[in-house]
Amino acid sequence: MNKKKHVKSPAPSAPKSAATELLAEQPAMLLDFLLAALSGRSRNSVKSILARGQVSVNGRPTTKYDFPLQPGHRVIVSWAKVAERSEVKLNGLSLMHEDNDLIVVHKEAGLLSIATAQEKEQTAYRQLSDYVRRSNPSARIFIVHRLDRDTSGVMMFAKSERVQQLLQNEWKDAVLERTYVALVEGEVREKEGTVKSWLKENKAMVMYSSSKPDDGQLAITRYKVLKTNNRASLLQVELETGRKNQIRVHMMDIGHPVVGDKKYGSRGGSPIGRLGLHAHVLSFRHPASGETMRFESPMPSSFLRVFREQ
Repeated sequence: MNKKKHVKSPAPSAPKSAATELLAEQPAMLLDFLLAALSGRSRNSVKSILARGQVSVNGRPTTKYDFPLQPGHRVIVSWAKVAERSEVKLNGLSLMHEDNDLIVVHKEAGLLSIATAQEKEQTAYRQLSDYVRRSNPSARIFIVHRLDRDTSGVMMFAKSERVQQLLQNEWKDAVLERTYVALVEGEVREKEGTVKSWLKENKAMVMYSSSKPDDGQLAITRYKVLKTNNRASLLQVELETGRKNQIRVHMMDIGHPVVGDKKYGSRGGSPIGRLGLHAHVLSFRHPASGETMRFESPMPSSFLRVFREQ
């Protein structure tokens, strides 16, 4: 394929109009085409514009870098939308991906996913709701899964109730990988293992394990030791099921509660000043396109500091 790109008219680096229209004159991948057309912008800037759903091909928005353009395809880059949304400041959140159906974010520890009846403070849900309404006042978002307040990492929201239901109803098949990193108390001697139990919730809203089959919700957690010393262990944890507080309960069950987790058995203060749990990787099949999506949030550096301070 000839890699040279041809456009109807070059896009200005600082556009004054609400949108720029481009015309593909020969086959090209969308990202390559935009990099040539928007030569006044950096590669990261162009990728961000794509990821935020600011680009449409023949009237249909797309976020796919490798969308195959053909001669005659009309590409529109919406600048007004970028400007409007850039005014929304996200606290404790950063966007990892956005398209017509989904928003994927990195959530910092300390931020609630969604408000409860008792807690009305700032949440990830409220901030993202404000964010999408900047460009469409009737837009809404829908929570697909939650992270505990003190857990950081990758989190996904749907932009419609239909997509939310698709993901939740087909969660086991749609999610290909859901990996956490857990910093737990003490030296875990078994280098890898599987914890299986049925989880229940008591009147105090604390989850606990039952070994009786079908006595609660089946929960399966697999773990592998990445680092360990006599103070703590760093585990890679994979969820086969996604139950409330599942990792925290199962780590308590094996005698190594998550660092800082007084609710589930932690006996001392946290050497990292927070709960030692991070949602590291989320991979799933996109509910609309079927495309495999994979998002990775780097492990907090504080999790490794415990093993350097000997």
